[in-house]
Amino acid sequence: MAQKSGFDFFGFGGKPEDESEVREKFWRTAKRAARQIPFMEELVAAYYCAMDKNTPLRAKGILVAALGYFVLPADVIPDFVLGLGFTDDIAVLTAAITTVKAHITSAHRLAAKQAIADNG
Repeated sequence: MAQKSGFDFFGFGGKPEDESEVREKFWRTAKRAARQIPFMEELVAAYYCAMDKNTPLRAKGILVAALGYFVLPADVIPDFVLGLGFTDDIAVLTAAITTVKAHITSAHRLAAKQAIADNG
């Protein structure tokens, strides 16, 4: 999906390769879950919000924790369980996005729309 955006991404651990790994895992999981998560555009916007250096640290922390749960294959209901695998992820993501909704800007939503269109 879209690799270039108008955001100055912060690095996980300060190393560019760490950020690349997080991005790769997010996009790979997002593609697998696309049919099962009805609010995929909002999820991708939340990803861009979490990566934006202008997002407050508290909101970033909430989103990174939820996105981390999303990309980890081992969670309460394993992602490979057909029909149920992403239900726990959806609950966690919904709670996180609802909590930080005020920080997800129109720029994040536009970047998400473009990313989905580029790889839809």
